[in-house]
Amino acid sequence: MSAPGEGTPFEALRGQLQAAATEFADGPDALQGILLGIVDDVDRAVREPLEIFPVCHHSPASAVAMARRLREKQPKVVYLELCEDMAPLLPELRNCRLPVAVQAFASEVRGFPAEWAPLSVIAPITEASAEYQAIAYALDTPGVELVLVDRSSDHVFQWQAGASEPAGADAPDAPPAEEEAALHGDAVGVEIGDLRPRFAELEEHLLHHGRVRHWSEWWHQYVELPLGDSDHDTYRQVMLLIGSLFRRLAPGDTGRVRVDEDRERHMWTRMREHLAATGTDPEDCLYVCGAFHASSRVEEFGVHGSDTFEISPPSGSTWQHGLIPSSHTAIEAQFGLAAGSVSIAATQWAKNLKRTRVQPFRLTGQAGTRKAAKPRRTAAAAVPVPPEAPSDKLSGFLKSPPALDRLDEAELLGWSVEIVRSARRNGYLASTADAIAVFETSILLAGMRDRARPTPYDFQDAAVTCIEKETVPGRRDVRRLVEILMGGDRIGQVGYDALPPLARDVHDRLAPLNLRLQQRGVQRALLDMTSQPELRQCSDVLWMLRHLMPHGAARPIMGERELGKQSVQESWDLALGTHQRALIELGYEGVSIEQVLEQRLRRAAYAPDATTAQVLAAVEDAVLHLRSGRLADELGTRALEVLATERSVDGAPEVLRRVRRLLAYYRITRPVLPSWIESFAKTGYAHYCTLLPTAFTDEDATVRQVAAMLGFLFSMESLALSLGCDRTQLDLAFAQSHPREPSRTALLWAAQVQLGQLSRAELRERCDALLDNPLVVPAYPRYLSGFLHALEPVPQLAGFVVEAVSKAFARLPDPVLLPWLPTLITTLRAEGADLTPLLVREAGRVFPGRLAALDAWVPPWEAAPETAAAAPAATGGAAAGRAALLAAHPETCDSLAELLGCEGTWAAEAQEPSGAVLVGRHPETAAALEALLTGV
Repeated sequence: MSAPGEGTPFEALRGQLQAAATEFADGPDALQGILLGIVDDVDRAVREPLEIFPVCHHSPASAVAMARRLREKQPKVVYLELCEDMAPLLPELRNCRLPVAVQAFASEVRGFPAEWAPLSVIAPITEASAEYQAIAYALDTPGVELVLVDRSSDHVFQWQAGASEPAGADAPDAPPAEEEAALHGDAVGVEIGDLRPRFAELEEHLLHHGRVRHWSEWWHQYVELPLGDSDHDTYRQVMLLIGSLFRRLAPGDTGRVRVDEDRERHMWTRMREHLAATGTDPEDCLYVCGAFHASSRVEEFGVHGSDTFEISPPSGSTWQHGLIPSSHTAIEAQFGLAAGSVSIAATQWAKNLKRTRVQPFRLTGQAGTRKAAKPRRTAAAAVPVPPEAPSDKLSGFLKSPPALDRLDEAELLGWSVEIVRSARRNGYLASTADAIAVFETSILLAGMRDRARPTPYDFQDAAVTCIEKETVPGRRDVRRLVEILMGGDRIGQVGYDALPPLARDVHDRLAPLNLRLQQRGVQRALLDMTSQPELRQCSDVLWMLRHLMPHGAARPIMGERELGKQSVQESWDLALGTHQRALIELGYEGVSIEQVLEQRLRRAAYAPDATTAQVLAAVEDAVLHLRSGRLADELGTRALEVLATERSVDGAPEVLRRVRRLLAYYRITRPVLPSWIESFAKTGYAHYCTLLPTAFTDEDATVRQVAAMLGFLFSMESLALSLGCDRTQLDLAFAQSHPREPSRTALLWAAQVQLGQLSRAELRERCDALLDNPLVVPAYPRYLSGFLHALEPVPQLAGFVVEAVSKAFARLPDPVLLPWLPTLITTLRAEGADLTPLLVREAGRVFPGRLAALDAWVPPWEAAPETAAAAPAATGGAAAGRAALLAAHPETCDSLAELLGCEGTWAAEAQEPSGAVLVGRHPETAAALEALLTGV
């Protein structure tokens, strides 16, 4: 092989660059090395037998040049820089509306750090991209083979572990403008042709002297527009030149460069393997890769390169593959492009096609295609253009001045009118004068930046300057309106046939709703299960989707699903088309939503940090959504295990609430309680008895949590004792409890009333003594807080709590009462939502029902002594009336005797004079019967 530069068409260019380096550079040796090395890289790539086609990601110029070259050369094999494991998905692109992204997803991670899970790699594809032109040509042309040669998705993470920064993680020029920017989530993006300076000073220099704000604008002005009309050789050599320049100026000691070199070795190794296996002539092949990789200097470069690179085996991770919707905004946000640059590129693509009359390739039958593709000739029958000897196109391109594009006044005027119209629709007070100002300012900015024709970026700056106000009146600002005007944010869609089985199953099961579920936006679904019982299955699917998918995908407006309850009618807001990616990723976890939900419930229950409340929530979801007794029993047993290992009472309120619901549900629906819930009651009783003395004095435990423990003990006591627990455990726990904080002391007093260790009269005396003690009065509101929380375990104290609160309002001084009122309100709102109705009902019973009676009303706990003395007489008169009534209707006693299981009748005895005397002599019998029948 001849020395670099000898016998090549670039000898003249080498001499000119060498002379320029000697004349203008302070250190000519270093500059000569860079400039001559760039020429050597271009020469090496041009002379390679396997034609290398350099591209830049989402570049209209690259797409047009790709379509033109494919029609001229008509290769039989197309090697594409894309993850090799994504090849089976590419035929499904014809069932999608672009832009979409090819995704590889792994939820089960093996061989990588656990915190990396889940692993996700995406490769977005737009119509205005060279890779799509290559894919469409290869898939729709008979006899053409498409081979993906880049590293697999598994190797992306294998090699990323040794790099200093994630692949595709360029610093963004601007933040995402819309929520569609999150379509890619936190996936690692791979793109064909990442062409951006990796030398910060070089990028800053180019932006400064180009008088632009960000890299996307510089590329559009100085690369896209000049190369839009160029021939194949000029395009190819210029792109190789740019790739070599950026490569040689990139820092050589970064992990990213090492990863790039390994990718190049991987791709050339795969291509040589394919050529050797198929015997294909390299002249009949085309290698499509990024310009950065096209000027590679690794030893494995070329069809005659060394075969020393060994590809490591994949890890044990299980990868799933699918297509997800993408958008221009998502692509810009993920790959660090300026906002609106992909939409501008799509507009430029349409202009290039119209100007050059190049016929693009489109997959047959693809959604969004304006017209059917014409039949193409087969590769065998085609007459490819014979290859020509490479010639020096760089010298002419570098010497020629930039072509002055005349001002298109009609286009600029149309932009100005449309942006004013759009601004008015979005709340801006714009007028015709603003349109004129935008028009003139665009021309002024272009002239200041040495441009004869304003670019979309100049127009955007002019519109912001002339129309934008201090505040944005609507949801979108002027900059976003300009982006929409230049093409808008196109959002792709994955067709039904390209969806995974789970997503198709969801669409099929929701078909009775007669909605276009793939359409973006919110749709209202009305379900009347009474007239249409078949909609009950749709309701089940929707409730599971609400549990599995992000908020807003399936939102109930009317209807509820609780244990033991079923809605007759439901109303839903559905946005499955907007959240299509989330639905697709569910398909990576299973073949049905029931399977995915069961897996997630198991994963949540068996997580190392799972709490008892979380496991009980999984049990409740298993009963509600899956109606699986087997799974509920399994998870219930897991809840029992977690409860036995807990040493804190943080989740006691949630545990109490869920156990009560599950216990009530099982008592209604099953003849016998499940064994796990009986064991849970026994274990929980002993567990909380053990923790109770410590919880009363632990500063980390809140009053609400201690009250929840007492609620569990009191509500589960009868069941636990019937299963073999000992009441002595509870007695010992209270004997060892010695709280010092006022609210916990009040909670202990309420519990002692429940246990019969303290009477209500004694409790009232203690509270009165607190109010009479001026040293304790400032702390009295804290005692009341304890009594309010005590309504959870001892709801019978509602009347006493009303009395205590009323006394506090009547006797506490304002400096003590007023600061406590906000605490009372927030406590009742946050923690007493279920207790407030109980208090209100009790207060309604105690206080007068009319305002006029309030002045003469005397609280029962403050009744005068004479009133209390008159009470026995009144009670005696009432008792006599009850006795006479019972004597007149003795059959009431027979009914009560039968209810209580007693033998014999009292009717005959009551009719005798001795029976009447007996009833009159013991009137408390009638009073007890009245209390039993009326529930007083």
